[in-house]
Amino acid sequence: MTTNAKTKGPASYFPSIEKQYGKPVEHWFTILGAVSDRKHGEQVALLKTEHALGHGHANALVAYFRAERGG
Repeated sequence: MTTNAKTKGPASYFPSIEKQYGKPVEHWFTILGAVSDRKHGEQVALLKTEHALGHGHANALVAYFRAERGG
């Protein structure tokens, strides 16, 4: 049986994040891993200010990272 389930939640942003910023999501997860002791909002702010990500993309990466990796 084949399913064509559409990706939902934060991961649905990953293709556009990779296309827009030219780096795989693992690159951003490595950065987040280095600051995993910070709060969600602080991690989002870091991606926005130091790496010029838009708020929605930064928030999606942080939400996914924290949910999946316990960051």
